[in-house]
Amino acid sequence: MADVEALKREAGIEACKFVKNGMKVGLGTGSTVKHTVIELGSRISEEGLDIIGVPTSLATEKLAKEVGITLVELSDIDGLDIVIDGADEYDPHFQLIKGGGAALLREKIVAQESSAMVVVADDRKKVETLGAFPLPIEVTPFSHEATVRSLSRLLDCRVNIRMSGNGPVITDNGNMIADAHSGPKISDPLTSESEILMIAGVVQVGLFNNMCDAVVLAGSNGVETIINPNGRLI
Repeated sequence: MADVEALKREAGIEACKFVKNGMKVGLGTGSTVKHTVIELGSRISEEGLDIIGVPTSLATEKLAKEVGITLVELSDIDGLDIVIDGADEYDPHFQLIKGGGAALLREKIVAQESSAMVVVADDRKKVETLGAFPLPIEVTPFSHEATVRSLSRLLDCRVNIRMSGNGPVITDNGNMIADAHSGPKISDPLTSESEILMIAGVVQVGLFNNMCDAVVLAGSNGVETIINPNGRLI
């Protein structure tokens, strides 16, 4: 576990190389990207790095403030230069599953407003076909049981509301998370995303398609950066 954490830290720091002076940076959520946020804070204090950040969760907002990153509201600026975030899975086409930290809605809004997306992850997240990690789907509390039933019929798998203790996990937006246990069979994530979003009770789904431009991957052989040949960083 110590080795995994060390590699996560190394990957999180490596991703900071994509951040340049004057950039507007989306700050992701998760156990790997937290090291990116901490490193950016260090560069601000030690090197005078001049950036502004937009956090994707309340937890990231708190950490970013602690390390001295100037934060702004996404609505107050015209887009972002880059977002650095984690992922729960990514496939050979750089399509992602995100939402394990229950921040997928804010993460997706920030990703859509960014000119490039860099994912930091460890090699356990690399898969041939998405879906072994249960697909997170943010749903409204209103009649969420009906929404879960509709999702279960659509996806032909078990779908359950994510729980924490005796109650459901509530997102930063006041919604719930439904996890779809499809198994590794999401071979057409673009169609899956479109069909899931057609269900009225669904707020957003954790399929991040055609957004990822590079993956900074921590593995047993160290850290490597894999650039999407069809991405925006070429």
